[in-house]
Amino acid sequence: MNGDELTVRGVRNFSWRSATEYDPSWEERTDDLTKIRQVWYVLTPFSTSWRGPAHSLVSFEFTDGEFLAISVEARRETGETYGILKGMLKRFEILYVAGDERDLVGMRAVHQGDSVYVYPARATEEGVRTLLLDMVEEANRLRSDPMSYHSLRVNCTTRLVDHVNRVAAVPIRWSWRILLPGYSDALAHRLGLLDTDLPLGEARRRWYVNERARRWIDAEDFSLRIRGTGDGETMDARPGG
Repeated sequence: MNGDELTVRGVRNFSWRSATEYDPSWEERTDDLTKIRQVWYVLTPFSTSWRGPAHSLVSFEFTDGEFLAISVEARRETGETYGILKGMLKRFEILYVAGDERDLVGMRAVHQGDSVYVYPARATEEGVRTLLLDMVEEANRLRSDPMSYHSLRVNCTTRLVDHVNRVAAVPIRWSWRILLPGYSDALAHRLGLLDTDLPLGEARRRWYVNERARRWIDAEDFSLRIRGTGDGETMDARPGG
């Protein structure tokens, strides 16, 4: 931190050719926290038959059109592969990945083929700033004080809930929708944490981004395009589920 400027080193911005092939790139980015605008909740269910297993992350938007995504993940060392059972046996540590949306969101929507939903969250600018700082402080702390990942108790969604509860006026109570994070958007919708007045099914259709991600994966304004805010953009059609 330097006044209102936040500098993040090691921002991931890989160029993906497939789900396993990529050109690595790590960047240093500096953002003006007086320009922070909104936080977005990104949800990626892994299955089309039921929504239970999923990955979740958040992305912070600035008024200059910049986005910084943060994803809490299991840290895999060279040669390690992820598995739910391995995660329950504490084989991994927690890792905070800061990255460009074209990498963290585009990779999942285009190359992994998972359904991706990018929801606007309802929060004040001060709340968004506090949430971002809480997450980057935790990421720094983990460098010297590692934490074990657990597939059910300490994962992408439970850690996000922990961060939100440290800054929210009303805490999120435990729910089976956190244990099965593919349904966490339903919980967020019921609690008024999503910035939309649409019913849940319509909100899922509105904020489903896969088709737009495939269309605009190489666009400089990828983040705006997947939200349907680029010139001439239309919404993707997808059942709400």
